[in-house]
Amino acid sequence: MIVRQAFFEGTIHAGREAEFHAFVERRLMPLWRLFPGVLDVRVLFAQTRDESAPPFALSLAMTFENEEALEAALQAPVRFESRALTGELMQMFDGHIHHHVFELHSAL
Repeated sequence: MIVRQAFFEGTIHAGREAEFHAFVERRLMPLWRLFPGVLDVRVLFAQTRDESAPPFALSLAMTFENEEALEAALQAPVRFESRALTGELMQMFDGHIHHHVFELHSAL
């Protein structure tokens, strides 16, 4: 299994936290679930962090069977639709997004 994570490093504009969360839940999550081949979509909103840790407002984890499935999803029209909406989300956010791909090994 392959997990692609998007880390939203930075901070949500003060007073816009609820709006940010609602935008993700109502507008982006439905699109992320439509990515072809996606097996699992997890959205994590930050609660607390170590004192010296950089702020991450959000982490998105999408699980795929393999690298080929991930690559197909990255070329899908729905991905480009979600990227356009993410541009709107960034109006409420100071920071940047970076992506990392992991190989999943279950400990259970």
